[in-house]
This record gives sequence, structure tokens and C-alpha cells, in this order.
Amino acid sequence: MARLVLPIFLVISLTLLHQGYSHPSRTRKAVPAPQRAADEDDVKSQLEKLWQEVNSLKEISALQTVCLRGIKAHRKCYLTIEEPKQYHEANEHCIAWGGTLATPRDLNENNDLRDYAKRSAPGTKEFWIGVTDIVKEGQYVDVNSMLISYFNWDKTKKQPTGTKRESCVVLSLAAQGKWHDEVCLGKKKYICEYPIP
Repeated sequence: MARLVLPIFLVISLTLLHQGYSHPSRTRKAVPAPQRAADEDDVKSQLEKLWQEVNSLKEISALQTVCLRGIKAHRKCYLTIEEPKQYHEANEHCIAWGGTLATPRDLNENNDLRDYAKRSAPGTKEFWIGVTDIVKEGQYVDVNSMLISYFNWDKTKKQPTGTKRESCVVLSLAAQGKWHDEVCLGKKKYICEYPIP
């Protein structure tokens, strides 16, 4: 219901504005052409601002929907996606919704992701996260190509293995949130993150 109020208000406002400018009343004095052009520009400017506000409200509404389905932590919203995808497909899906694959920046964030993933997808053992060394072997970056400084490798399995085939990183629930590298073409569930403005 609340989502319908703003669009209805805008349509009514635009209709009234249009009628007011296209059908001047008989009692109104004639407005000189330069003044009328300035008034029209002012109305156009106001309408542009209204559309910007509407689009901003749509983005905020979408983010709130994501946050309601996922969790809020560390000034971000996280959402696990149940449909397994290859690494690049998973990242594209997150981007399409205004985020990226989740990239833990410290132990607390990693543990929060691990705990959330356990609750949201019971029985799932691994999730793609936004860490890769595709560009340069052994140089791990996030999905924005920024070097990362926090790692949570599973040292019991000698991770990362360092092979060129395994360039994408998984958060493993079986290993209590530790990471290991995998072949990017494998299909896995994943976690998206969305910054909270």
C-alpha cells in the first residue's frame, strides 16, 4: 500500500501541473513568453528532482528488502543465495542486485558470515566469497581488484594450494569458516554483500 502512494501522488501532481499550464484560466492574466519559459524550466527542474527522489527511494526499498531477507552486520547487508552458480555468474548476480560477492575483512566479519551461512542454508558446506587470484597467481584481490589483507586459509589442508586451476575462494562451513581455493567453474551457493549508505 505504501509503495503505491508515492507513484499515485506523482501522477496526480503531474496531471494537475500539466492541466494548469496547458489550459490557463480566463481570470489569469497573460504571462509574457520569457516568464512562461522560465516557469516551465522551473517545473521541469522540480519534476527531475522528484524523479531522482523516487529512484533513490526505490534503491533504499530494494536494499531494505535484501536486509530483511539476510542480515545486517559491519555496515553491510549479507544475503545467501541458494541457487548454485559458477564464481563469475555468482558475482554477476550480486552486481545485478547492487552488491558484490561478500569479502570478509577481518575475523569478526568472517565469523558472522560463517554463522549466518549456517543458519540460512543448513546442510550447505561451501559458499563462494569475493576473493580470487585470477589475474596474478598468489595475489589475492576482492571483486573490485583491491588487494586484501585478511585471510582465513585452512592451514590443515595446506591452503591455498597455489595451482593456477584453483583461483576462486570458498568459505567452508565444514572447516569452521576457513577458506580454500577452488576451480572457478564449479557451481556453489554464494553470499552477496550490499553496502549500507
